[in-house]
Amino acid sequence: MNMSDSNRWGREAYPERYRDDVNRSIEFAGVDMDMFARGKVDDIADKLKSHSSVPTQVARVLDIGCGIGTMHPMLRARVGELCGSDVSGEAIEEARHANPGIEYRTQSGTTLPFEDDTFDACTTVCVMHHVPQDEWGRFVAEAFRVTRPGGLFTVYEHNPINPLTRVAVWRCPFDHDAVLLRPRRTKELLRAAGFEIVESRYLFFAPFDAAWARRIDDFLHWLPLGAQYVVCARKPS
Repeated sequence: MNMSDSNRWGREAYPERYRDDVNRSIEFAGVDMDMFARGKVDDIADKLKSHSSVPTQVARVLDIGCGIGTMHPMLRARVGELCGSDVSGEAIEEARHANPGIEYRTQSGTTLPFEDDTFDACTTVCVMHHVPQDEWGRFVAEAFRVTRPGGLFTVYEHNPINPLTRVAVWRCPFDHDAVLLRPRRTKELLRAAGFEIVESRYLFFAPFDAAWARRIDDFLHWLPLGAQYVVCARKPS
């Protein structure tokens, strides 16, 4: 799920029941992981529409640490081209099988397998908390390298201030080594890599997969109690 072979995700078998493990960890909230995936896909599309000079329908997007590509069937229909990268070859093979027509590459070492300035936007979804802390800077620097000037990088992470989020992380068997980042730390890492912060907001205040719940997110986006958060940054032109 992250970039480094020094992390267990590059060495160990990918969780055999990934979806089941995640869904069991959040079942107390009455939702499943697809709700979060749909919310993030909508948010990514909104960020591209609001902050990118490239039309969403032609944008080339990279999902860093894509895992099995859970949100890709929804996201692929919203952008011009979608690619995914992950250190787990098992996850990449499963993603390829599930999502033909999307380009997937297995991550090896600490360098993303793409040329400089390749993508109009990059995203990473609840990945950085699995990256060893001493590699956070390198992780973000690689996203900066492959993002085109003027392009966006969106980081979605669990909100460590939210007590129910901490319960969900504690209940998830493969989150035992997770180190949750606060938004301030995420923004520091992005700025250090050269990105300019465009937007930061909290997400998923209500455990319902409905339009009115997203309106609550819009209204309360400043309140640090959402289950997750997003930081959107731009690579200077």
